[in-house]
Amino acid sequence: MTIITVTTPKGRLSSEQRSLLSESLTDAVLVPEVGRSEPRARFGFQVHFNERSLDRIAIGGRLLSDSLEVPDVATIDICVMDAAWPNIVRKQIIENVLSAMADACDMEEASPTWWTTFRVIEEGSWGARGSTLSILDLLETGIFTSERIEKIREALT
Repeated sequence: MTIITVTTPKGRLSSEQRSLLSESLTDAVLVPEVGRSEPRARFGFQVHFNERSLDRIAIGGRLLSDSLEVPDVATIDICVMDAAWPNIVRKQIIENVLSAMADACDMEEASPTWWTTFRVIEEGSWGARGSTLSILDLLETGIFTSERIEKIREALT
C-alpha cells in the first residue's frame, strides 16, 4: 500500500499531466516495491494531487505571492508500508519519481525546487479495511516476487 502526494502551485499541472502522472508515479514505486510490474498490485497505490495558491507557499521565508519571479516548486511525498527499503532502493524510487515528474512536465530534468520525501510507516501503523494492515498479510497474495518476499520477511522479522 502506497500513497504518493504531489503538491504544486495552483494550475501548475494540467489534467492531462495529472493523468499521465497517476500512472507513471505509480509505476515508479510499484516495481521496486513488489519486485515487478504487477497489474493486480496497482489497486494498492493512490496518487493525490494538492494545489496551493501562491500565498500558501513560501521559500526562504517569503511567500511566493510576494516574489517577483516564482520558481517551479513541487513536493512529492512517497508514503509506504514498512518493508525492506535499503537506501539504494529509496534512491532509485526518488529518482524514478523525479524523472516521471520531469517527463510529464516535458522537461529534460527535474527542477531543483522539486523536493521529494520517502516515508516509511512503521509496522502496525497503517490502517485499511476497518483494521490495521501489515505488509506481511499481503505477501501471500501472489503480487510480490519471491525475492521481495524474502527481503521483506528478513527486514521485519
